[in-house]
Amino acid sequence: MPEETNSIDYVMEKASGPHFSGLRLDGLLSSPPSSSTASPSHRSASASESNAPKQPFVIGVSGGTASGKTTVCDMIIQQLHDHRVVLVNQDSFYRGLTAEESKRVHEYNFDHPDAFDTEQLLDCVQKMRSGHSYQVPIYDFKSHRRCSDSFRQVNASDVIILEGILVFHDQRVRNLMNMKIFVDTDADVRLARRIRRDTVERGRDINSVLEQYAKFVKPAFDDFVLPSKKYADVIIPRGGDNHVAIDLIVQHIHTKLGQHDLCKIYPNVHVIQSTFQIRGMHTLIRDKEISKHDFVFYSDRLIRLVLEHGLGHLPFTEKQVVTPTGSVYTGVDFCKKLCGVSIVRSGESMENALRACCKGIKIGKLLIHRDGDNGKQLIYEKLPKDISERHVLLLDPVLATGNSANQAIELLIQKGVPESHIIFLNLISAPEGIHCVCKRFPSLKIVTSEIDVALNEEFRVIPGMGEFGDRYFGTDD
Repeated sequence: MPEETNSIDYVMEKASGPHFSGLRLDGLLSSPPSSSTASPSHRSASASESNAPKQPFVIGVSGGTASGKTTVCDMIIQQLHDHRVVLVNQDSFYRGLTAEESKRVHEYNFDHPDAFDTEQLLDCVQKMRSGHSYQVPIYDFKSHRRCSDSFRQVNASDVIILEGILVFHDQRVRNLMNMKIFVDTDADVRLARRIRRDTVERGRDINSVLEQYAKFVKPAFDDFVLPSKKYADVIIPRGGDNHVAIDLIVQHIHTKLGQHDLCKIYPNVHVIQSTFQIRGMHTLIRDKEISKHDFVFYSDRLIRLVLEHGLGHLPFTEKQVVTPTGSVYTGVDFCKKLCGVSIVRSGESMENALRACCKGIKIGKLLIHRDGDNGKQLIYEKLPKDISERHVLLLDPVLATGNSANQAIELLIQKGVPESHIIFLNLISAPEGIHCVCKRFPSLKIVTSEIDVALNEEFRVIPGMGEFGDRYFGTDD
């Protein structure tokens, strides 16, 4: 026994590594499986792609001419110094003028969507999102042509910032963005900045700048740029002078960079923040040599953490109490109408932790037959009569294919439980199961402690932890 205890202490102390046990799978992001019964070749391909690079976080920054877009981008890049960030300007993708167009350059509208090679811009962002480098063209604003013999080599990065007046105009480009920012600056300020920029940096005279602004820039802003403002997730007044907004944006980006790619696709998926303790407990319960006693002990600890995190997603009301010192403390009151539902048999392992967290909570049970792993045959149900009035914590330690979970969720909805009132709690989840559940029920929440790599040909989670129910209840011999 002493040797076993020392071994466990050593693992707990030394356990470290990345937050997620599974690497990001680009294949899952581009074409999520429509069902959990994917072919073995698909699953093996997904596993072989586990070394694919993490998909970058793409930010679109739009706004009127000289609104301060580049300044905002520079400030974001400076604050993201611990990540690889690349800036791609839409201006680089101007179409080169023909000889005929060059003769009438003053009649050419550079602020119209047709002035840009949107197809090449789209190709650039798509390839960079896939982890490939790209040769971005270099545009000469004095000759209005691209430099034919030189390019700007842009390598794969953690963050891609796409900046330009019309980056929100094309829906295909917008769909590639994880965050869209619109820099909103007063028109007089923008005009003054444009005059200074075009005369100093681009060798134009003031009259031509004003003429172009009145003839093309202002109408294009009203027709194309301003209407795209509605697509923005964040609007920054005063541009680079708004330090508070930029700080908040950078904090959000830091948070997103620490998330699994599936959490970016499905905002209703929540993975509890990893620590060395959590990582160490996962190391222990995944070890096939661990004793039943230790498996149950560390599983219970992890289950308790997942439950506490799940309870944090319940609604609350403000409440004031008087402390023993006579002071008033403003806090919150817990959600009153709550119940648990365990998917038999593995889900029953989570009931004790739920009772320890929520005194006197009602717990229902569902037994769903996994014949052929379609999870569609309901064998037994016992639910609270007033379950339609309650928030429901659905309990199952392993989300594999998602078929049994879907059957359980569908039954709860038939009983009158709003989809948004269901929180599905598990210890580990397979990407296929997350796709299966979230695509069908986008309003419920999933709370898990780790997202694994994939399912194998036997529909087992890989690397997984085996048959959880058998290991927990001691029936695996």
